[in-house]
Amino acid sequence: MSAVQLPHPELAAAYAAARESPGATGACHLDSAAAGRMSRAVRAAIRDHLDLEARVGGYVAHEQVSERIDGGRRAIAELCGGQPDGVAFTESATAALRAMLLAMRLPAGSKVAVLPCEFGPNLRELRAFGLEPITVHPFTETGQLDLVSAAEQLDQYPPALLHLCYLGSHRGIVQPVRELARMGRERGIPVLVDAAQGFGHLDCCVDADAIYGTSRKWLCGPRGVGFAMLRDGFLGDGLPGGGAVLVESQEAYIAGRVGLAVALEEHMPLGPQKVRERLHAIGQLARGFLAGRGGWRVVEPEAEPSALTTLRPPSGFRDEDVAALRKHLLGMSPAIVTTYAGPERGPLEATAGVLRVSPHLDVTADALEQLAGILDTWRP
Repeated sequence: MSAVQLPHPELAAAYAAARESPGATGACHLDSAAAGRMSRAVRAAIRDHLDLEARVGGYVAHEQVSERIDGGRRAIAELCGGQPDGVAFTESATAALRAMLLAMRLPAGSKVAVLPCEFGPNLRELRAFGLEPITVHPFTETGQLDLVSAAEQLDQYPPALLHLCYLGSHRGIVQPVRELARMGRERGIPVLVDAAQGFGHLDCCVDADAIYGTSRKWLCGPRGVGFAMLRDGFLGDGLPGGGAVLVESQEAYIAGRVGLAVALEEHMPLGPQKVRERLHAIGQLARGFLAGRGGWRVVEPEAEPSALTTLRPPSGFRDEDVAALRKHLLGMSPAIVTTYAGPERGPLEATAGVLRVSPHLDVTADALEQLAGILDTWRP
């Protein structure tokens, strides 16, 4: 059992007070890397906007909430180190990537440098545009990119685009995207950063041409909303906000954007740096509780600065057994919510499925110990 002390306990109290208790929901939620739990205020804002649309119509309703949505743009710009007019709202992180690739119009066959931890659906999008992903390597023993070797590779084989996955879906190793983005920009290579697992969880002030993500994970906004933060001039000189107008969808789920704005209104007063510090300590705490229990092996170093814990199963377990454990946990009373992450999430390096655990600010030692006890005893 880990002796890690969690900082900023007031954040746990504020986060818990904004939501129903696990006793009321019948679930212990350890799955924020998939979809965080929306607060009462976020859900109320979405309902209120849908009611407003029913009264005055979608376009008038949109006009009436435009300032609140623009407040969301300002918060995203602050968290990503950009300007509000460079923020584009989309339906998801994938939709943001697709819109930017469409606007960039890279010639078919262009090489896109990616990390071995690249998200499987991102690779699918790149290939659908006729682009050729090439892997930047090698990684260190802990799973991070070797920056010296990466610089040599970029010099010898410069790609048309550098696409960086900040944090993989199948393991919680934080990649040095800030340094890599600087390398790319110094060499005149456009840089996109997928921060879907990082936004609201890691420091996203990255000097890239664009950084994009989603509302539904660590920020605990609704599904169906994503964003991209574009650097000025990225998609063409003279276009405001780096061409954000080319990326933002106009016919959209406006109620969801309102929900995202409210989630940001809740996140910013907590202190993003304090949130990151507590989440990083929670990751360390979870790894200390879960490492070795029932033969399950933690992928990340215990002190890795992320809140994700991925667990490799004991010898003899198949992928379907890991998926079955996740189903078993959901069927308990109360349910324990986790993710089965199959190898398709990280096809350039993952070879087997893992159980992913990603608690948020209000996690308790009792919840982690309960999961650890199940790992000790459950067998397929």
